[in-house]
Amino acid sequence: MILAGDIGGTNTRLALVGDDPRAPDAIEIYPSGDHASLEEMVRAFLTAHPAEPAAACFGVAGPVRDGYVRVTNVAWPVDAASLATLLRLEHVRLLNDLEANAWGIAALGPEDFHVLNAGRPDARGNAAVCSAGTGLGEAGLYWDGERHHAFACEGGHTDFAPRSEAQERLRAFLASEYGHVSYERVCSGMGLVNIYRHLAGGCDLDAAGISRLALAGTDETAAAALDLMVEIYGAEAGNLALKLMATGGVYLGGGIPPRILPKLEEGCFMRAFADKGRFVDLLAGIPVRVILNDRTALLGAALAAEASIESSLRA
Repeated sequence: MILAGDIGGTNTRLALVGDDPRAPDAIEIYPSGDHASLEEMVRAFLTAHPAEPAAACFGVAGPVRDGYVRVTNVAWPVDAASLATLLRLEHVRLLNDLEANAWGIAALGPEDFHVLNAGRPDARGNAAVCSAGTGLGEAGLYWDGERHHAFACEGGHTDFAPRSEAQERLRAFLASEYGHVSYERVCSGMGLVNIYRHLAGGCDLDAAGISRLALAGTDETAAAALDLMVEIYGAEAGNLALKLMATGGVYLGGGIPPRILPKLEEGCFMRAFADKGRFVDLLAGIPVRVILNDRTALLGAALAAEASIESSLRA
């Protein structure tokens, strides 16, 4: 039995996984901000679902350093040593949440994707994950000629590069507040709120509310904000594809893309994605898929824990 977790800025998912990661023996979702620590949630989970896991792995929204993560959009950290003591395990594996997403792609089927761009029929090579949710997460999958190997990065926190006068005005507005303006500040749940605030002069809506109004066509400012975010999202996904030479595909994860599929299908995303000067043809040939399965990071954590067990047995 494996304990797998997906720790995000909004929700934390915990699951007990046996033979099939896609069919967990138990699963619970906890609002991350309502709890003082991951240990508190793990205790509650194992009280409700008693088990002695043989291994544990958690995908965490933040950079992993020496088994420790200061979660990017949550007040508490995650410490592998503390979790190992709680679970009476020799060690607990921590992954960046996007690295966990990248691991999980191997467990998905065609029904778990929505294809935005079919790309070349013979497409293969490195791949990338670009996920817009509470924040903006990115990861890569290195292709060794036979299989992909997931790795983490923090590309969502790189400098936002405006592509128009409207985007430059947005950058200047946010720079006056934050100093450094990253892609996460303009391409995520918080990013959509920031854009709406800039356009409307204030905002009492959350990202979900702005998206609903925009898709319903009942709020012109919400529609303009979502259009601008989608354009920025497409451009940054294309940037990531070039940086990683992700000819094997780009996967759009996180909670936002599945909710705004009609907007993504309008074409602005792919136009911005491929608008890379001399590399237009290369970008146009890259498959782009929206991940529809919201358990992908959880699946990835389970697969990584299984790999740790197999590695220990070989040693």
